[in-house]
Amino acid sequence: MRFSVLLPTRNGGNFLKNCIRSILEQDHNDFELVISDNANTDATPSIVRGFSGDPRLKVVRQTAPISVSENWTAAIQASCGDYVLMMGDDDYLLPGALRRLDEALARHDNPDCVLYNGYSYVAPNAIADDPTSYWAQEHFHYGPDFDKEAVLDEAQRLDIVRDAYRFTQRIPLNMQTTLFARRAIKQECDDVFKAPFPDHYLLNALLIAGDKWAYLPERLVVVGVSPKSFGHYFYSQNAGAGLAYLGITTHFPGALPGSELLNGMCVWLLDLKAHYSMQLKGIEINRGSYVRRQVYSWLLQRRYEGIDLKTLVFRLTRLSASDWAHLFMTIADRESWQRLWRVLRFRRKSQAETLWHGLIPLQGVANIREFAEWLQQQPANDR
Repeated sequence: MRFSVLLPTRNGGNFLKNCIRSILEQDHNDFELVISDNANTDATPSIVRGFSGDPRLKVVRQTAPISVSENWTAAIQASCGDYVLMMGDDDYLLPGALRRLDEALARHDNPDCVLYNGYSYVAPNAIADDPTSYWAQEHFHYGPDFDKEAVLDEAQRLDIVRDAYRFTQRIPLNMQTTLFARRAIKQECDDVFKAPFPDHYLLNALLIAGDKWAYLPERLVVVGVSPKSFGHYFYSQNAGAGLAYLGITTHFPGALPGSELLNGMCVWLLDLKAHYSMQLKGIEINRGSYVRRQVYSWLLQRRYEGIDLKTLVFRLTRLSASDWAHLFMTIADRESWQRLWRVLRFRRKSQAETLWHGLIPLQGVANIREFAEWLQQQPANDR
């Protein structure tokens, strides 16, 4: 079988139906859809049963809730395709995506990974109970070195990983925007995904260890944020509840409170360094970049009432002398000033637009399927 589309879900509810339909309606026949039902207590089982007549569908069900890494592992272990694509239950696979990926695989002699882009869609009430829906024309803003379809050479891939230790993100850290060869996944993790954020670790591990990566400058998926996704908790300044929802922790020595996504990044960066010590010799987590970004997250939390003024002051007083030195060095960091300006400026913007640069309000679109249909109606230059 050519493709396995994995769909681990935890109480995906009505968001799940649109995702399933987007996959089963693909114009490529050589694939399976594997749903791992993580002991769901909502309408998920009945929604899945509504598609039970499709022979491409395979369902595994957990009897008790398990962590996100364990649920992803259950899905991949039940699958058999040569290439694996992971979807969230509030995402959407755009028409023709599997066919175009198959064509790209043929052009590049079946690489280990194919990297591409997508759109972003924020459902109503997904961020701070904002009833407006939003979208972004690109889920990720690639740099100028990703200006055309190409194979990533080994030096470029290692540079991308090294930049991650400075918290400079050059590729999207999402399973939805990367196609993986099963042989590469088995070589790296033997079909067992690592906590806390398994997609982040695997992507960077395969940048180091994979034989070939191809980049495809196309948008093939809509990455969704809904009221039940981790993005909802993260952008609504309630990451602790998001960690509980995923069943993960993000603690490491020297961790500061604030952005749990940032702390989780440190965890997998440390794991990556331990596993690839030779390839990453001399590379360490940039503490200054980490501290500056955490303090920035505190200012965001304070602005949107995620923490009170007393908590902000307490956190600042708990910083070490060396951490304060890192902060003072921010005066020479242009990106830090840009971040600070976005927090402090008085321009009237929604919380979603401030926290997520590039979001555009979208009227009259109630769900991700309607958004995908709306996209198809737009002139190509406006998408």
